[in-house]
Amino acid sequence: METVLREKIKVGISACMYGCEVRYNKKGWSMLEYLGREKSEFIWHPMCPECMAGLGVPREPIRIASGNGFDVWEGKARIKGRSGEDVTERVKRGAQICMETLKSAGVYVYIFMEGSPSCGVYRTTLKNKRIGKPPGVFGALLLKEGFFLIPAADMQSPVKWWDWKRRLNAFVWLKNLELSSKKDIYEMWHTIKFMCQELDNEEAREIGKMLAKNDWEFSPDYAEDLRNSLLELLRRPSSLPKIKHMLWKHYSFYKKKLGVDVDEIMQPNELRNMTHIANELMLMERKASEADFLFGSAPIHYKGR
Repeated sequence: METVLREKIKVGISACMYGCEVRYNKKGWSMLEYLGREKSEFIWHPMCPECMAGLGVPREPIRIASGNGFDVWEGKARIKGRSGEDVTERVKRGAQICMETLKSAGVYVYIFMEGSPSCGVYRTTLKNKRIGKPPGVFGALLLKEGFFLIPAADMQSPVKWWDWKRRLNAFVWLKNLELSSKKDIYEMWHTIKFMCQELDNEEAREIGKMLAKNDWEFSPDYAEDLRNSLLELLRRPSSLPKIKHMLWKHYSFYKKKLGVDVDEIMQPNELRNMTHIANELMLMERKASEADFLFGSAPIHYKGR
């Protein structure tokens, strides 16, 4: 079963995180600079619901009054500017235009600006680290449509970004994988099971036990239910201890099987900074690829055409 992505992944991103100075105060940050050469592995689709709403730059900051983004779409809450102007319908239309554009381009991955009343997903205000009333107006649409959502701030952390990227690759691979037989399902599970066990060992073990019984009948509905469960699992971030533990586990197996030492890879309890850990992970990916060895922590790679 092919475990290489040949097409660049299409990624939507809040335009202010792409470097466009479109925030209400004319600011923007180029978060892609943290990715270095990796940014060329994606096709980027910058979006700003507030600009598409015709609010302009600069503009009054907006807030959601009496609810959250879901409430806005249900007509239970309003969006207001600092002066009290009601801009609900304009912002809703801007969010709809952005969503329609992403869907027409075949985009189902989005890097969002947390803390925004439009793009925010888990927080809709920046002041004093308050949670606000999440999700935002556009954030609610992203959740409803089942996007793979990445907080832009995590692009600054080499380990967090590695975690998002390897799960994103697996997500895209699985979403587009043909599952037309029991053999397809077993091969798919063999490829991503170690990553799933890292993310949620209990849930992954249950899936593994169910498949191992081999007393189930294949059907398209069964395959899609399993696919959707695994796609939801792949959305969940891992943790640093889990990542280091699984890196060492897979490296130990690699060393035993091939008899090759990789001096740069350190044991989980050895102290080092995040950049060093990220470099270990990427080195292990490269070594495994060169040896045609399945690195279970990151089994899917982009290599292009």
